[in-house]
Amino acid sequence: MNAERTRRRLIRRETHSSRAAASIAAAAVLAAGFLWLAAEAALALLGRNALLAGPAQLGQWLAGIPAATLPAGLMAAGAGMALLGVLLLGTALRAGRLPRHPLGSERSAVVADDDVIAAAVSARARRTAGLAPGQVTTTVGHRSVQVQVRPTSGLPVDAAAIREAVADELAGYAMDRRIAPRVTISREGVLGQ
Repeated sequence: MNAERTRRRLIRRETHSSRAAASIAAAAVLAAGFLWLAAEAALALLGRNALLAGPAQLGQWLAGIPAATLPAGLMAAGAGMALLGVLLLGTALRAGRLPRHPLGSERSAVVADDDVIAAAVSARARRTAGLAPGQVTTTVGHRSVQVQVRPTSGLPVDAAAIREAVADELAGYAMDRRIAPRVTISREGVLGQ
């Protein structure tokens, strides 16, 4: 296996969530059900008493459900089973992306959490504008970065310089996927910063 393929595999493992817990839970429920049915069948073949219900009792119960249950109850049970199926299918097919981004590196697989990227972008924007720590907040999404700047009242900030600094900071990370920065300067300033 070559190094680039290994690096891509490691990055994917770190940026996507595992579905192991859901798979194990579903398999455990199914295995418990099948083991119980196998135990009941074995006990019936040996002529012993059933644990809960023997195969003959289960067959009679299943055959009698339509006659003994209200149609609304059958529809509710069917809707519940359909909802469970949709939930399991959604768990299996959804993207499962974690709030992380791969950073460019030729030697190793480097992945940074979105909060780390947001803190670095905020610090760079704050230094560029000469603001206090609480005046710049940043939110990093999968495809965008939102930077909210609250200047000190009465002191203008250079929005173009902040935009350029944010774009330069993001370009320095050499991310696999381009992230579009958006800088918003608040009209309301803060006092005494």
